[in-house]
Amino acid sequence: MKEGIHPDYREVLFHDMSNDFKFITRSTIGTRETAEFEGKQYPLVKIEVSSESHPFYTGKHKIVDTAGRVEKFRQKFGSVGSKTAVSKA
Repeated sequence: MKEGIHPDYREVLFHDMSNDFKFITRSTIGTRETAEFEGKQYPLVKIEVSSESHPFYTGKHKIVDTAGRVEKFRQKFGSVGSKTAVSKA
């Protein structure tokens, strides 16, 4: 391989923000933040969905709405044009 043309392939800490799950894998992704995990510093990547929180892997349907977009939409449009009932959970 040629020197100096490949990105830095290193261990990176991924943090699933929806359920506080963390895992380490190797990646070339660029990050600005770092975090300590199991006594070692890693570049940190924050993610919204991982295999620990995705309905396909968990078997549970869950709405992940960190920005309040669903509630904002419901306030703006209500049930106009909706073919499904709004859950009161």
